Amino acid sequence: MGRQRTPIGTFGEISYMRAGRKVRARTRYRDDDGRIRRVQATGASEADAARRLKTALAQRQSRRAYGELSPDSSFTALVKVWLEDLDLDGELARSTRDLYERDMRTIVLPAFEHLLLREITVSRVDRFLRHLAANRSYAMAKHARTVLSLALRLAVRYDALPRNPVRETKRLRKPPTKVKALSVADIAAVREAVRAWRRDDGLPGPKPDGQLEQIVEVMLGSSARIGEVLALRKCDVDVTCRPARLRICGTIVSPKGVVTYRQEHPKTSSSVRTVAVPSFAAEALRHRLVAVAGEPEEALLFASRNGTPLTTNNVRRRLRAALADAQVEGVTPHAFRRTVATVLSRDGSTELAAEMLGHSSVEITKAHYIEVDGIVDPATADLLESLAPQADG
Repeated sequence: MGRQRTPIGTFGEISYMRAGRKVRARTRYRDDDGRIRRVQATGASEADAARRLKTALAQRQSRRAYGELSPDSSFTALVKVWLEDLDLDGELARSTRDLYERDMRTIVLPAFEHLLLREITVSRVDRFLRHLAANRSYAMAKHARTVLSLALRLAVRYDALPRNPVRETKRLRKPPTKVKALSVADIAAVREAVRAWRRDDGLPGPKPDGQLEQIVEVMLGSSARIGEVLALRKCDVDVTCRPARLRICGTIVSPKGVVTYRQEHPKTSSSVRTVAVPSFAAEALRHRLVAVAGEPEEALLFASRNGTPLTTNNVRRRLRAALADAQVEGVTPHAFRRTVATVLSRDGSTELAAEMLGHSSVEITKAHYIEVDGIVDPATADLLESLAPQADG
């Protein structure tokens, strides 16, 4: 038979040696790297020395080969390692990585920062998530669950936890949502509000240059996200054909600590698409092409006076201000996408709406972008005529 190895984490017999008034307890311990090492501790008596030695062995046993995390590590330490790991992988878009960090620091960390990893139990996580869903929002609880699960999954990889407690929590129940699209009257009010905003308010500073109105028209005519509209270049637009077309192949991002720039791809791979746009969107695009006529083909259609990209947050802020002045409520850039999806679904098909919005799944479009009007196809009346009472023969 081959030589049997002592299992990792196992120690041998304890020997004692008196040194003055102290007693030293010693043993041989097989460490995480497979090597046998001598571990010792001193105490006032043999029992005290043995107790201190076993405490030292327990701490040594919980220490893992990675050396960064253990069950006795704080949750704050895990968050630090997790963020470093995200940066090391480099798999996430910068905007997603920053969103994860924001959700972790603002939602999750305040609830867990004083806990050790071994204290983060299924019941504790479950109560936290259900409290968030009940008292804040389902969306916030869902975001918290995502980042907490990712961080604790890293702790499992580092052998600091035996399992991910988030996976054992009760599934969050999503409340029913009602998709709301803009009506024709709503759209008219939005157009009037952005046209009138700051035109005759007497305030100092340059007046609006018309870009906000044109951005709204392009969003309404293309279903593009606000970042995708702001990322349009001269070379992405063709107004010489009928109907005019534009290629959606980038987006504007503003990562924390980095200057706003055009990302060479939109949100997802399925979001890269070429769409035909109606006449009102084509007219807005022609105005922008005239404004940047002297610029190279790679120039952005929508830009600041210095030629730098407009940030999505700044455009949203301007739109909110314009609508607030006109007392138009509940309108966001995303409402334009829902409106496009609803119109295309009613007059065309749900599949066409999903294709226009750049969704990989029709179910996403149906669940989050199409307003249900509750009207059943009138063809049912003709189909049910067969149930009419028969005339007496």
